[in-house]
Amino acid sequence: MLVLCIESSCDETAAAVVRDGRELLSNVVASQVDVHARYGGVVPELASRKHVEAISVVVNSALEAASVSLARIEGIGVTRGPGLVGALLVGLSTAKALAWGLGVPLAAVHHMEGHILAPLLEAPLEFPFLALAVSGGHSHLYRVDGIGRYRTLGQTLDDAAGEAYDKVAKLLGLGYPGGALIDRLAAQGNPEAVAFPRPMLHKKNLDFSFSGIKTAVLQHLGTYQQPLEDQQIADIAASFQAAMVEVLTRKTLRAAEQEGLARIVVAGGVACNSGLRAQFGALAAEHGAKVYFPSPALCGDNAAMLGVPANYYLENGRHATNLVNALSSWTLDMAGAD
Repeated sequence: MLVLCIESSCDETAAAVVRDGRELLSNVVASQVDVHARYGGVVPELASRKHVEAISVVVNSALEAASVSLARIEGIGVTRGPGLVGALLVGLSTAKALAWGLGVPLAAVHHMEGHILAPLLEAPLEFPFLALAVSGGHSHLYRVDGIGRYRTLGQTLDDAAGEAYDKVAKLLGLGYPGGALIDRLAAQGNPEAVAFPRPMLHKKNLDFSFSGIKTAVLQHLGTYQQPLEDQQIADIAASFQAAMVEVLTRKTLRAAEQEGLARIVVAGGVACNSGLRAQFGALAAEHGAKVYFPSPALCGDNAAMLGVPANYYLENGRHATNLVNALSSWTLDMAGAD
């Protein structure tokens, strides 16, 4: 089955062609980073307008890159939510129009479902496994027993990890998006320079909290009487990242042990972080676990990741109708049952 997938949940307009839910034929992403950088974050109205401008170009580019004509497409997969409603509606409306015009079925997919199943596009992966979904809007731990079979084990109680990275980068005057900038600076700094807190690390539950680390950075910056030197900024970035990575890795490994799972998927935009990847690599063997990371192109928002669940739902007759609407919030536990 050839499936055309469309993603527009936030500030990336993306389209991809995937064969049989495993073979990636094309993956095209139009970024809006330059548009939103001047504001220090995503402006929803601007994001929606840019999606409208880019969606047709991106879809056509994905088809061309895959050497596939629109007439050969056998199904459409699209992000239904969660995300910015205005942005979601652009992709969803386009997908519904294409499905209706081509006379092919439509699958409406949860955004994080795509992220945590993305590794299946690159290598075999057996169920069940534990998934850490970590991005600008999500920090969740899931037990994944199969496509459409998810159970939330823990989640952030305030800021998502990627959101904390962006806010700390703004405090340090680094710009937007902040995750990659802090990761790059952290390699030049001393991770033990500042003892930032590890919120909820020793709590028995599997929830996260990252607002306290952000506040600690703000309070620490207030102790300086002079403008920060480059090395001081690098040390703060390294210390902040060390705190974030320790909480994410240790809570994830604890969840895997509690669930009796030896396979762990780390997905979402923050999964690109080199510190997080290195720490998981160092700790996984100690816990008898194997960790799977999607390649960087499949970590950020993209449409290819939707191909895995979309193909499954289409093959199993779980089609969406043209009445399906966008959802700004949507619990992944309910996605497979919807």
